[in-house]
Amino acid sequence: MKLFVVFCGLLLAVVANVYAEETPVSLDWLETVVFAGHQTDYSGVFVYQYDNRVETSNIIHVTEANGEYEKLESLDGPKREIIQHDGHVWNYINHKMVLVDSQQGHSGFPFLLPEQLSALSANYQAKLLGVERVAGYNAQVILFQPKDNLRYTHKIWVHTDSGLLLKAVVLGDKNQVAEQYAFTQLQIGGKIDRSWVREFNSVGLPGKSLPKPPEAAKDITPINSGWVADTLPSGFKKTMEVKRPMHGKHAPVTQIVFSDGLSAISIFIEPNDEDEDDVDGLSSRGAVNLYHKVVDKNLITVVGEVPPHTVMQVLDSVRYNGK
Repeated sequence: MKLFVVFCGLLLAVVANVYAEETPVSLDWLETVVFAGHQTDYSGVFVYQYDNRVETSNIIHVTEANGEYEKLESLDGPKREIIQHDGHVWNYINHKMVLVDSQQGHSGFPFLLPEQLSALSANYQAKLLGVERVAGYNAQVILFQPKDNLRYTHKIWVHTDSGLLLKAVVLGDKNQVAEQYAFTQLQIGGKIDRSWVREFNSVGLPGKSLPKPPEAAKDITPINSGWVADTLPSGFKKTMEVKRPMHGKHAPVTQIVFSDGLSAISIFIEPNDEDEDDVDGLSSRGAVNLYHKVVDKNLITVVGEVPPHTVMQVLDSVRYNGK
C-alpha cells in the first residue's frame, strides 16, 4: 500500500478526533513527514518569500552511514554556503569550513521536528484540502487552523509518495501569506551529488578530522533561571532553558523556548547595559515578530512565529519568580 493511502487514512482519523474534541490522539502520521525529511535523499531549489522579498537557495540532502548531511547555498544576494551534519552548522568562510553553531534539532525547511508536534491536535484543527502539484510532484495539502487568535494558520504540502514536505505557508490576518517556503525544482532519490560530502570530511586538518565545536558552544548551559511568563497562549510548553553567549552581547543571556506543536516562542533576558539599541520596540520579518522592552534593570526580548499582539502579551507577563 502506498504511503499516501496510509498517511491520509491516519490523518482523517486525527481530524475526526479533533473535531469531536476528544482526548488528543497520537500524531504518528506526521512523524512520517519527519522521517522523510531526515531519511530521503533529494536536491533542489526552494524560495523563501516574506515582506515582498524573495530569497532563493539550492539544497542537497543525503544520508550516509555516519548520519545525514545537508548543503545549503544561496543563489541570490551575498554568497553563502552552509553545511549541516551531526547537530552542527558550518559556514564556508575564506575558503575554509568554519564551525559556527550547534543545534538542538533540525528546524529549517523542509523539516518538522517531532517535539514540535506533540500538542498539535490540542491547538489546531486539521483539514485536508485535496491534492495539488508542487515542483512537478503531487502533494497532499493540509491546513492547520488555530483554535484562538494568538497564533497563525499553517498550510503544508506533502509529497504523496515519499512524505517529503514540499511547501509550507504561514497565513496572517485575512489569510494573507506572512511567509512561504516552496520548492521550485526538486529531485527525490536517484543519483544525488555526494562529492561535497567527501570533500567536507577531508578538510585540511590533521587526521582529516572536522573542526571541534567552538568554546562558545560549550558555554551553552541548561539552567533553571527562575524567570516565568504567566500569559503564554494555551498549549505552549517549555522545550529548553539555557544560559548562552550571544554575538554583540556583553554578558551571557538567558533563553527560554516554548512550542505549541507548529510555532515557537523564545524569551531572552539580559542585564540592561543601556546601549542605544536597548529601547522598547516591535519589529517583524515575515511571520516572525520581535518585541523588546526594558523592565527594571533587565532587557527582555520575545521572538516568535506568532502575531504581534501575542509576543507583546507574553513579554508583559514575564517576571522573576525566584530559583
